[in-house]
Amino acid sequence: MIRTVDVLVVGGGPAGLAAAAGAAAGGAGRVEVLEREAAAGGVPLHCARPGFGADPAGRPLDGPAFARRAVRAALRAGATVRTGVSATGWAGPLTLEVTAPSGLERIRARAVVLATGARERPRSARLVPGSRPAGVLTTGELQRTAARFGGRHAYLGRRAVVVGGDPVARGAVRTLRQAGVTVVAVVTGLPGAAPGSDASVPVLTGTVVTELMGRGRLTGVAVRGADGRAAVLRCDTVVFTGDWIPDHELVRARGLPLAPGTRGPVTDGAFRTSGPGVFAVGNLLRGGEPALRAAAEGRAVAGAVLARLAGAPWPAGGVAVVASGPLRWVTPGLLGPEAVPLLVRPERRLVRPVLTTRQDGVQLRSDRLRGALAPWRSVRLGARWTEGADPAGGPVVVGVEE
Repeated sequence: MIRTVDVLVVGGGPAGLAAAAGAAAGGAGRVEVLEREAAAGGVPLHCARPGFGADPAGRPLDGPAFARRAVRAALRAGATVRTGVSATGWAGPLTLEVTAPSGLERIRARAVVLATGARERPRSARLVPGSRPAGVLTTGELQRTAARFGGRHAYLGRRAVVVGGDPVARGAVRTLRQAGVTVVAVVTGLPGAAPGSDASVPVLTGTVVTELMGRGRLTGVAVRGADGRAAVLRCDTVVFTGDWIPDHELVRARGLPLAPGTRGPVTDGAFRTSGPGVFAVGNLLRGGEPALRAAAEGRAVAGAVLARLAGAPWPAGGVAVVASGPLRWVTPGLLGPEAVPLLVRPERRLVRPVLTTRQDGVQLRSDRLRGALAPWRSVRLGARWTEGADPAGGPVVVGVEE
């Protein structure tokens, strides 16, 4: 079956739903969202904790409430939200092959918004050796298991180790405790205090997991500290958190370039990729950002989508933006004719760093930031950081003076 829509949004998380709501409310015509899970809403559906903004009355929202509001907003704007539907490939520049409960489809669109989000690297991708016992989870698997089975120890175990220095580790500790699981330790390769720490949970900094032990069910994890000392932490569950990678399969299948630092698609300040009519937003761009930021990007892309439908030309090329030194990545990866804000994240903790932007050896801006930059948190640099960039010049390099 071949169908035609005006805007096709792939991914029903915060970014995709916000993009669909904005485009539909702006008069884009037929807007359709494809979500492969049984319910739309993305990661917030499994985060039963505050931290997702507030409702009009000022009451804090938890993840499920935030997700329900996002779905309602898209539907009220006139978008169609389809669940249990997966986009599996491309049949043309703006035509996607789709697998739905009703069968195979091809959907042709005037504009495609990719909002497929990111996932945590599983144990296999982190190259942690050992056997393959039950009880090895990512944060997403932990949240889904806890939501479905609660505190049943057959599924979540009784003693757990949380691996990671990302703030997501703190959420994993909270989820485990609410399910009645004792958290033995938080293990992180980062030096110093970790955001996942808890006063009553030991935090092993500068430490890595070297082996998973046990057959049938996990019985422990072997760890090694920065000083070379090894130990075994007895547990029947280990949760690997953080270490995000964008769900970029459709991006790669379309032949769109990936940014080396983020492994997400290269976009400009209006979230346009190198493929005319194809946009990308949210954690597909870099992973690990809060739902509120992803939703803000979804709202922002709606204007560019409407401009595309109105016949605005698609820009060709642009000035590359790259990170250097202790900075892990910077987005967007391309600059158009206008100055745009940048989002950067460091590889390690930086205390009151002096950030710079340069092009062809000429410094565009230099400024000392207040406080510290952490490898689990991004910082937003205003549009003034890219003012004066030559559209015909070389790459704009964002770096640190140490």
